[in-house]
Amino acid sequence: MMDPKQCLEIAQAEARSMGVRDVEIILSDTTSSLTRFANNAIHQNVTAQAGHCSVRVVLNNRTARASTNRFTEQSIREVTAQAVGLARSSEADEMLPAMHEASNVESQSRWAATTASSSPTSRAQAVREAIELVEGAGQSAAGILSTDVSHEYLLNTNGVLLEHAETMSRFSITSTAADSSGWAKASTVDLRDLDTASLAKQAMGKAWASAAPKEIPPGAYTVILEPAAVLDLVGQIFGDFSAAAIAEGRSFLSGRLGIKLFGNNITITDDCFHPLQAGAQFDGEGVARQKLVLVDGGVPRDVARSRSSALRDGGKPTGHGLPLPNEAGEAVTNIVIHGGDHSINDMIRQTKRGILVTRLWYIREVEQFEKIMTGMTRDGTFLIEDGQLICGVRNFRFNQSVVKLLNNVEMLGPTMRTSGEETFDMVVPAMKVNDFHFTEVTKF
Repeated sequence: MMDPKQCLEIAQAEARSMGVRDVEIILSDTTSSLTRFANNAIHQNVTAQAGHCSVRVVLNNRTARASTNRFTEQSIREVTAQAVGLARSSEADEMLPAMHEASNVESQSRWAATTASSSPTSRAQAVREAIELVEGAGQSAAGILSTDVSHEYLLNTNGVLLEHAETMSRFSITSTAADSSGWAKASTVDLRDLDTASLAKQAMGKAWASAAPKEIPPGAYTVILEPAAVLDLVGQIFGDFSAAAIAEGRSFLSGRLGIKLFGNNITITDDCFHPLQAGAQFDGEGVARQKLVLVDGGVPRDVARSRSSALRDGGKPTGHGLPLPNEAGEAVTNIVIHGGDHSINDMIRQTKRGILVTRLWYIREVEQFEKIMTGMTRDGTFLIEDGQLICGVRNFRFNQSVVKLLNNVEMLGPTMRTSGEETFDMVVPAMKVNDFHFTEVTKF
């Protein structure tokens, strides 16, 4: 990739030749590698490198952005000219913020050389160990071990010059037996912290324990949601913690900030500096991210606010703005649901009758104001009776309000960095929840 300062200089020169002074440029360079396996054998190993250059200009209260994946002087000049042309043909916005000025942004390392230097051989060795464990148990393993190495730069003609480098590794595994399955997934900055053998044991243990699943009737149950299930279900509500969404009436928090909505034991923050979090410490315009207390003892407090939203509602930007122009405004990205000190085994021992849920999928919104969601359990669903796991059960479909769920949390586990399928990684605990509504038994 071309030097970021040189890219800005080229874009700035082209824009000035067209009578435009204010220019912003976002650059990224990502190398993604993965080793995929199924039926107890590696069948794919790929590495892809992608670069992205995005140029935005501001003139006469108008703004527009154009992008390219080529890093040549000619392509940067062309994409800058495209942005200028688009801006001139767009409508003026009297509330458009001026180009952001340089300010202090605290940095935090999210880089591990071990991840950045991983090879097909090192990934294959880690996968082989997991496969051998599953195969030795008479089950079939499938999944992915991936590594990502990324550099992001944001510069503008008002002196902003920001850089973020990050590595990330992920491992997911599904272990399948004759009539049951188990699953586990984890992500970490440093590949050395990814224990593929332990995750394989978790997955195959769930497949073994849920063999010959029993069908029990749907209804309202006490449910223990493992962290991945919490992430994918509760994670559906965080797009609503946006000043723009509230102002436009598309958030369930409209008219509800400062009003108690959840249980006393629910506290949620957005904290990019949490040691288990990832991502840049600046937003899409280069504003430093702030820690937000989204929910304090059950009461919604803070919301993400971009510079545009701040101009409109008189608040202060929180460093959560998306690159302009956009329709969404802003988004929280570093969710931490504060937990407790109860292990999942503690929760099981203190449950007279209930259901243990490993994960959820196909989650969709049914109703916006109470955040009623529907979806299904999978890969390890168990009946609990008298404080013990009794057997695996057939999977359920659920219809559940997340607002009511967060009012019915009886116990919380320790927080942990968690990966799921439906949303981005978060730091969340396991939850024991009363009155969780299963509506039917699924066919698979």
